[in-house]
Amino acid sequence: MVSEIKAAVSHAIDFPENRSAPILIEVTRGGMVESIHRGICVISDSRGSLYKSWGDRERPIYPRSAIKPLQAIPVVASGAASAFKMNSAELALCCASHSGERVHTEKVAGWLERLGLDDTNLECGPQMPSDQEATKELIQSGKKPSSLHNNCSGKHAGMLSTAIHNKQSTVGYTKPDHPVQLDLIRLMSNLGNLDLSNTARGLDGCGIPVFGIPVESVALAMAKFADPDVLGQSEKEACIQIREACGQNPVMISGTNKINTLIQAETADKAVVKGGAEGVYTAAINSLGLGVCIKVDDGAGRAASVVMLHVLHKLNILNEESVKKIKAFGVEDIRNWSGTLVGEIKVGKGIPF
Repeated sequence: MVSEIKAAVSHAIDFPENRSAPILIEVTRGGMVESIHRGICVISDSRGSLYKSWGDRERPIYPRSAIKPLQAIPVVASGAASAFKMNSAELALCCASHSGERVHTEKVAGWLERLGLDDTNLECGPQMPSDQEATKELIQSGKKPSSLHNNCSGKHAGMLSTAIHNKQSTVGYTKPDHPVQLDLIRLMSNLGNLDLSNTARGLDGCGIPVFGIPVESVALAMAKFADPDVLGQSEKEACIQIREACGQNPVMISGTNKINTLIQAETADKAVVKGGAEGVYTAAINSLGLGVCIKVDDGAGRAASVVMLHVLHKLNILNEESVKKIKAFGVEDIRNWSGTLVGEIKVGKGIPF
């Protein structure tokens, strides 16, 4: 039986305030705050008006996989999704950081087959599944992971679909000068109302270019995704289709009992929520026309997910029952190896919302 130890924080520590990076999360153990996570949180509407903001909203970040729903827009807007008869699960996979379960890999494999391709055409590289059962199955079978298991394989299949439909090369589609990547930079420039020609550049874990974008611009881009009336007709229709696909296929976004899937399942069609590496989390609040971007300074995903849960609750996108259901999976728990609850991950004083 799992035991629980609950203790009030009796030994307060005064961590220095920092208005550019307030304390978003406190991690307690027994009667003391053991660790903190600083960061930035911005909530914007589709015209750039700030709803709420904490921290240095102008600071550039690499949004990583948290903008995958935006990167999926050209797959639909170009006509590729229609031409290749992509279903809603495949469209959701374009936005996914999946856990490598069969439900993910088999879907991507079938999609590539329709394109006349296979996993060797994916330039994301092989990755061991984050799902324990999928990893166990691979090891027991003596097989090595393929690029299908890469958490970004759906996004890459989407990029290949766009390249083929536009009669572009499928070789080197991840290169910065490939038309697929150039179109994505133009798209993000438009969605974020900024010039990305001289911004910081790098490579993501799956090999595609990443570029530095201010937190407020990421929030704005997500707001336009939530309220696409400000966009052209093809992009507007793409946003609506992608939002519906994510709401209908939450398990495709991440995986069984994964925090991103749990949140997406509970928000349903009210929001699209997406986590990324290094403590980035975004949301497009469809029902309110708002965009959210969270960046945790030290890159801790455990902190970003709890902040997002808090924001969605405060915006009435998640009710008490939904929050309780998600927390039942231990999102905020700090437990020792015997399963005893010894602390918690909770929202800090830097986000009074």
